[in-house]
Amino acid sequence: MVNQFFIIMIFLATFCSLPGCNNPTSPMSNLEIIKSTYEGKTSEENGKNLAKYLATRARWTEAQGFPYAGTYFGFDAIRKNVFSRLASEWIDYKITIEDYIVSDERVVAYGTYSGAYKATGKFFKARVAHLWKVENGKIISFEQIVDSKLVRDAMIQ
Repeated sequence: MVNQFFIIMIFLATFCSLPGCNNPTSPMSNLEIIKSTYEGKTSEENGKNLAKYLATRARWTEAQGFPYAGTYFGFDAIRKNVFSRLASEWIDYKITIEDYIVSDERVVAYGTYSGAYKATGKFFKARVAHLWKVENGKIISFEQIVDSKLVRDAMIQ
């Protein structure tokens, strides 16, 4: 009887190490990694998850025409050139995710940006898609697609 118990335990331990098992030590799926950067209880939690899963030299591209357009490499550059500016220049700037599309290592998150520009007080809403690529549990790239005109219009007096 004891031998059967140990055989079952070994089987379960092996089975539950596979991706998708509810074992808390199993690796997160690419979708779960990306969701964790949007769906935390606070924006601070989202930022910590992004920092945790972002590869050291991840490529982050803000859309041409967007106020913070460019390609940045690594978390410090992204924080300085994108997130710090969003936090200091906008009131209630946020993204509301509508849904996700997953294909292997690629995840698309799409929804709506909204917020008001501090200097003008103008509010905007713009549709957005974020294209993510995840390899071996790390985010290696991000690309933003957005109607930048709507964002820029909120910045003009």
